[in-house]
Amino acid sequence: MSGKDEKTSIQALGSRDSRKMPSATRRYRKNRGVPPPATFDIDMLPGSSNLTTLEAAAIIRRTPGALEQWRRDPDHSLKWRYVDGRPLYRVDAVREYLAGCDKTTKRLQPHNVRGDDRAARP
Repeated sequence: MSGKDEKTSIQALGSRDSRKMPSATRRYRKNRGVPPPATFDIDMLPGSSNLTTLEAAAIIRRTPGALEQWRRDPDHSLKWRYVDGRPLYRVDAVREYLAGCDKTTKRLQPHNVRGDDRAARP
């Protein structure tokens, strides 16, 4: 019974290398991290240009998932619109959002500073 159709036990069970799934059958997983910094200057773009979610996330330095969460809130300050079923962000809306973030960020104070100009007791 040593025909060509017979397989050895290693070939039948698969070798260690064959246990890896082919890349076509692997489940695609999104990169959910913060994208690398943008390779373009947002100040050089016209205000009417559109940015994808990944481009906007790179400029704002947030994850695409954060932008996805923000789109669920209709009152969020970063505005977007859907074009052909894809969310796009206008450059002027991203600029307004970044300008608003600069105004609302608070300066960090040391933990011993009080609002009445007195130092905290040790």
